[in-house]
This record gives sequence, C-alpha cells and structure tokens, in this order.
Amino acid sequence: MSQQNNANFIWSIADLLRGPYKPHQYGAIVLPFTILRRLDAVLEPTKQAVLDEATKRGDAASASVFLAKASGTGFYNTSAFTLQALMGDPASIKANMVDYIHGFSENVRDIFDRFEFEKQVEKLDAENLLYLVTKGFAAVDLHPNKVSNIEMGLMFEELIRKFAETSNETAGEHFTPREVIRLMVSLLFIADDEALNQKGVVRSIYDPTAGTGGMLSVADEYLLEHNPDARLVMYGQEINGESYAVCKADLVIKGQDINHIVHGDTLTDDGLTGETFDYCLSNPPFGVDWSKQKPTVLKEHEQQGFNGRFGPGLPRVSDGSLLFLLHLVKKLRPKVKGGGRAGIVLNGSPMFTGGAGSGESEIRRYLLENDLLEAIVALPTDMFYNTGIATYVWIIDNDKRLERRGTVQLIDGTGFSRKMRKSLGSKRKELGADDIARIVQLYGDADQTDVSKTFKNEDFGYRTITVERPLRLNWALTFERLNSAVEQKTIAKLGIDWYSFASTTVANDYVPTSDIKLFTKEVVQRLDKAGITLTAAQLKTFIAGLSDRDENAPVVTDARGRPLPDSDARDTENVPLSEDIPEYVAREVLPHAPDAWIDESKTKVGYEIPFTRHFYQYVPPRPLEEIDADLNKLVREITELLSEVKA
Repeated sequence: MSQQNNANFIWSIADLLRGPYKPHQYGAIVLPFTILRRLDAVLEPTKQAVLDEATKRGDAASASVFLAKASGTGFYNTSAFTLQALMGDPASIKANMVDYIHGFSENVRDIFDRFEFEKQVEKLDAENLLYLVTKGFAAVDLHPNKVSNIEMGLMFEELIRKFAETSNETAGEHFTPREVIRLMVSLLFIADDEALNQKGVVRSIYDPTAGTGGMLSVADEYLLEHNPDARLVMYGQEINGESYAVCKADLVIKGQDINHIVHGDTLTDDGLTGETFDYCLSNPPFGVDWSKQKPTVLKEHEQQGFNGRFGPGLPRVSDGSLLFLLHLVKKLRPKVKGGGRAGIVLNGSPMFTGGAGSGESEIRRYLLENDLLEAIVALPTDMFYNTGIATYVWIIDNDKRLERRGTVQLIDGTGFSRKMRKSLGSKRKELGADDIARIVQLYGDADQTDVSKTFKNEDFGYRTITVERPLRLNWALTFERLNSAVEQKTIAKLGIDWYSFASTTVANDYVPTSDIKLFTKEVVQRLDKAGITLTAAQLKTFIAGLSDRDENAPVVTDARGRPLPDSDARDTENVPLSEDIPEYVAREVLPHAPDAWIDESKTKVGYEIPFTRHFYQYVPPRPLEEIDADLNKLVREITELLSEVKA
C-alpha cells in the first residue's frame, strides 16, 4: 500500500469519530495513534529483548541506557502490551492502553504528553470508541519492512496536511506551504551541489521555529531525491506544545534522533546553545510582538554583546522577526569549519524600517558590512495561509563563493506563480515546479535582468547628515511677545503682576532690534522701574521669550563668536556611502542655503534595502482621448438604462 493510500486509510478511521468530535479535532486522535502504531511496529522485533533487559536491570539509574541499546533505537517500551495485544481484552482496554503509553521511554512519552493523549483515551473510552479506533490502527501494517522511513515520513506529512486543511484559522501558524520550502531548500543547496552529491555525505539542518517540522522534512525529502546516499541530521526548536509533539513524532518516524528537537521559546531559551549547523531554515511569525521576551533578550544584548546572539542591535518591540534572523546567523557553522547557509521568510519591513542608528538599521549594517547577506527573493502575494502580504526569502551565507563576495542579489519573483483551484485561508496562489526552477535559475545565473539585479553591499548604505542653519533673531517688547515670554514655566511660576507691567511699560510701536545687549539693558531698566527683580537665569529665559526669528537679522553667536544653530531650520539628508559628503553638500545643499553647515558629530551610518524601488516600472496613464471615449460610452449606456426604466 502506498503512503498516499495508507494516509487515506488512516484518515478514514476518523469517520468513527463523527459526532463526539468535530472535523478540526480529528488530528488530535489520528496523529498520536499513527505515531503509536509506527512505534509499535518499529519496536516489535526487539520487544522481548527489552522486556528481559527491564527485568534484569530493575530500577537501576543506568537502566535506560541498556534498554535503549536492547531496542536498537533511541527509545523503548517496557510494557508487556503491544497494540495488537490490547485487542485481547476489550473490557480493560483503557487501563491497558494507559499502561502501554507509560511504558515508553521518557523521550517518547513527551510526545504523547504534549498531545494530552491520556485525556483523549479517556474520552474515546467514554464514547465507546477506544476499542474501535485502536482496532482500526492495529490493522494498518506500518512495519519498517513494509513502509520505509521515507514513505512513512511522506504519509505522516500527508496526514498533517489534511489536519491543517480542516483548521484553516490556525493552519498558517505552524504550516509553511511545501512549495515555498522547496524553493528555499533549492536556493540553499544549489551552492553546495557538488558536495551534496557525494556518496555518504552527511549534513546538519536546523529550524528555530520548527512548527510541525515541515521545513526539516521537505529539506530531507529534497536531498534524498537528488542523492539517496546522503543523510540530513535534523535539529529544531518549537514553542507550541502540540506542534512540537508533531515535529518530534515526524522525526521519530523518519528514524532521526528525537533528542535533537527541543521545546521552548527560542528567543529567551536557546535549547541548542553552542550548536552550529550547515543549513538553517525558518519562517518566524510576521510582525511578532516580543515585549514578553524583552527583559531576557535585552539582558543578553547588554551583557554578552557580539558574543551573544543580539549584539548588532535590537528591533522595535512590535516586530521581532529580525531577532530570529540574528539567531540564525549565530547558528551557522563557523567559516573555519566550512561555513553555513540560512534561509528565512520575512515580510517587507525588515528591509527598510528604522532610520540610521536604529536597531533595524544596525542589524542590516551588521549583515552587509560582514558580507553575510547573499540574496533576497520577493515571493508572490497570497502565498501563505494566514496572510496575503508581500513576503521575502533572505539567503544568508557566512562563507560566500568568490564571485558572490561583496554583493547582494535581489530577485523579483512576484510574477512566478499560479492560481490555486481552491483557496486555503489567505493562500490563493502557489509556486509550480516551473516557477521554482525559473527563480533558482535566476539565482544561479545572477545576470542583470528586469527581475534580477545584483548590487554592491555598500550600495545599500548611507550617512544621515545633519544640516544646520544659523539662528537669526530680533527682539521686541510687545504685548504679543510679552504674553509668550510670561507663559514659560520658570517665569509663570513667579506670580508677578505682568498685566500692570504691560500696561505701564510696553509700547506697541516698539521697533524690533537685533542688538540683544542694548535690548536686554532697556528691558532690565523697565523691570527695575516696575519693581520686578529676576535672577540671571530667569532674565535669560524672559529675554528669549521676547525674540522672534528674522531671516534678515544678523546671525546669533555664542561667547566664542560661533554661530548658533536654528533648531527649527535643522534638516537631515541621506548621502549614499559611495558619495563624498562635501561634494554632496556643495551640489545639493549650499545652492539653496549658502549659510548652512554640517554638524559632523550627529552623522550616522544607516542601511536600507529599497527592494520595490529597484524593480519599479513606470506605467504611463492612458491618453485623455481614450479616457473620454470610455466615459462617453458609459454615459450613453446609463442614459439608455434610464430610458428603459422610464418606459
């Protein structure tokens, strides 16, 4: 029976669940029972040897090591039951099933605990369904001699897919479209094509947001298609308990070491600290708020710096996707050990959000100045189950091939897709095999075309310069300016009768002056005459409130004769790294503001990747004659319709 037929047969058992369970709940029964049947079949040949070893070792602390060795796998079961044996005592099937589950080694028990399998067993028994469901699964022959690890993995993925389709509202959280993963894997592996085709080659791959393990599984499937003698050792971490259980189970079924999959929050608790990998893949949640993780992430950033994961910078709390990217960079195998490559799916904001000096810009700066970013591919919209927004695949490489060094390739893949016959959530498009092949070819060729462009790393860099203009002021003691001056905090709290002062000393026809010394002297005289005494600081604040900007007035200077900048006239300019700042200022600034200067102490380096701008194509509007013709046609049609209504 093929894996497709097996999957259909197993899913048909779910028909027994109709009534007590809703369709979107079937997976909570079908998936753990499928896992149970596979493990039951895998352990069958060594069942007696394990039971004998268990009797021999008793409760010894080292018993698990010998039991695992006796089973010939990385797990075991010390219960006397098998799935088939459970059929012999229908009346006690609940208690016996629980005993069977408790017999598994801890690394497998963890899977069933995450599924809350004992609760499901209890509910099935209460609905008189436990025996029937167990009997159905016991009838499926999933012995490794009949169904290989590869076939079993594909069958299990088919079941996961069916489960996801019945849960449209949450499918996108833990399920990345297979064709997107195949594209990412193709882009990652193409650079190592020669090495990956060698006999017996072993490589490691890691997903910090593993979900149900789809990325790891597709990568394994892809490599085996191209080289059956190759082996991909899989690692991952997942925060959602049930998704973690599915992922771990998928690896058990494929014969992988399930201890390589860990549960927990990747950002706050790296479950594989110190480990590095040949390849990394990730589809982190888009625009995820990381305020809950902030204290731990900030602590690592401040205390470990570049020795930790988040040394380059921290993005705004509203979107933590770049934190996952930094995590991946740290997880790549070091260059001295052969280097590593990573692929991550992000939305558009990580390319341009944040100005020079911001956390996002500093992260982009780190990637580009260390030559880690190799390519970005724009995907078509409506590709994912839970969002229709624009998405991009970033390819990271810490040991680029010679011809790629110092450059970044941008590929516009938005036009390579086909409409799905039936939408799934927000997913309305998919990548066909030809679409994937075309994008991979564009990546491999790296030619300059309408949909593929290569840039130098520094092309994305700029310096934000601060352009200052001199402050020019005049002073006058008028009713309007006096009102402004006395409203200032330090003056308002003095409790002075400014109304009397104004009515006796302020002249509306007072001519504004640019001589602050003479003006201050006259104001002090008037204050003295009115019996008002101000400290030096208060007087300074008061005089400042009586000023107004005047472009025809002389420049205000400090005690050293240096011009003071006008904060209201301050501006910034972004100067490409490739340009000389003085030349840029002479060309773009001074012709419009001859008295301007640059405050070099405020200059910041920034990086952004304006992807859309590089592929924008101007489409001229239609001729006015054509638009008029269409409008006249519509008017005639509306007139005819109105005539018919009146008739």
